[in-house]
Amino acid sequence: MSEDTKQSDQDLADEWAAALEDQGDNDSAEDPWAAALEEQAEAESSAAQASPAPMDKLADEGKPRSEVNMDMVLDIPVTISMEIGRTRISIRNLLQLSQGSVVELDRLAGEPMDVLVNDTLIAHGEVVVVNDKFGIRLTDVISAAERIKKLR
Repeated sequence: MSEDTKQSDQDLADEWAAALEDQGDNDSAEDPWAAALEEQAEAESSAAQASPAPMDKLADEGKPRSEVNMDMVLDIPVTISMEIGRTRISIRNLLQLSQGSVVELDRLAGEPMDVLVNDTLIAHGEVVVVNDKFGIRLTDVISAAERIKKLR
């Protein structure tokens, strides 16, 4: 082949390539589904190529994820309360209460009190007096597994 023939073949190939490229752009511009499918395919192929890091190994400011979460949790304020017992009474009986009235509770004398954190039972204990202040000595702590089971 001569030099002119090779050049004309190359020019023709370039023209075809440009025409096909233009046609591909027009098809995707006219057909939004084709463009969306192409975009999705590109996203899936790039996601497949990326190797995910293990979630438990991710770090924030040089700390493992579990330590970061624990630091955030440790500063959250909670309400702790002790419950001697409960009872249900009608509004009529409630309005009749006065100084010296006795309200019967559902607990027996000497039975342990409930220790609640944000209204969730975490332990049982007994009342103690330390330096003229009431306190509670924990006698039975509910396991974390049991507390989580009760949340569900």
